[in-house]
Amino acid sequence: MVPIIDLQSEYRLLKPDIDAALERVLASGAFVGGPEVAALERELSEYLGVPHVVGVGSGTDALFIALRALGVGPGDEVVTTPFTFVATVEAILVAGAKPVLVDIDPLTFNLDPELLEAAVTERTRAVLPVHLYGQVAPMAEIRAVAERHGLKVLEDAAQAIGARYCEAGGAGGAMAGTLGHAAGFSLYPTKNLGAYGDGGFIATADDAVAEEARLLASHGSKVRYHHVRAAGYTSRLDGLQAAILRVKLPRLEGWNRRRREIARRYDEGLRGAVRTPTPPPYAHHVYHQYTVRAPERDRLQAFLKERGVASSVHYPLPVHLQPAYRGLAPEGSLPHAEQAAREVLSLPVHPFLTDAQVEAVIEAVRAYSN
Repeated sequence: MVPIIDLQSEYRLLKPDIDAALERVLASGAFVGGPEVAALERELSEYLGVPHVVGVGSGTDALFIALRALGVGPGDEVVTTPFTFVATVEAILVAGAKPVLVDIDPLTFNLDPELLEAAVTERTRAVLPVHLYGQVAPMAEIRAVAERHGLKVLEDAAQAIGARYCEAGGAGGAMAGTLGHAAGFSLYPTKNLGAYGDGGFIATADDAVAEEARLLASHGSKVRYHHVRAAGYTSRLDGLQAAILRVKLPRLEGWNRRRREIARRYDEGLRGAVRTPTPPPYAHHVYHQYTVRAPERDRLQAFLKERGVASSVHYPLPVHLQPAYRGLAPEGSLPHAEQAAREVLSLPVHPFLTDAQVEAVIEAVRAYSN
């Protein structure tokens, strides 16, 4: 079977360094916060080119705490996309705000900026674009609307560490997560940079937002047992995860390059068989997922399984058709998101695929097409 993800191969490659990092933390006794977390925050800050990184317990927490740090709360509206992992909308609701859903651009799967202005009301406080699958959203257009209306921009960069926004689509440009007022990242094990458990972080250039996020993530406390916020939370990155991530971070750019190499081979080999991704010129895509479209997606997925190729659906339902969130928008009101959910299929694109496995994926998809 060609796996959709291969964490075992990653660990075998990194085992000596990972084991040494874990031993270092175990010997130190600094299991929550501590020097490893502080070092990782500095290293992520340098990697992204942003002044502040605040480690938290998950990518969902990163979004929720960032919303609160930006001043979003009850009575506010936050405009976002329906075609995303549910945590994006979950974070808005937990912050006490109302999600307002705007349909996607069917070519990029990201929020359609041409629909954004019409969704803004007097209650709108923020826009929450998602850099889906590792491809940056159209941030110039989104920021222009936000600036006209005095809105905050919080990036959901959970899937996009290392992605860049640049007109030529090359390796330069600004990093995803540095294009708004703040960003939330996930460090879930399957992400391009993943821990061995849950984790996340907030990135921001705003001193006040960073300070507020740190307070909120630690019971509203600056100093132990001295609480300056009445409603803080417990959301802390632990030392073991930070040590693991410090081993992986220097390898991230190489892993992302391999993902892009695989994506280029898929682009060539799958042309005419399925609808392949179409990154816009400004997007330096890091292919957290390589997601194709096929009208008979479920039949294709079953065929690939028979041929020994794993795949996954990201996502089978847009948020507003999930049972828990059906009140957000009526069925049929966000047609591009609804159609995408019926057609998308993610193929293996992790950096530990061999060239032979990549060719096996191409052959299987083409066999179905033929």
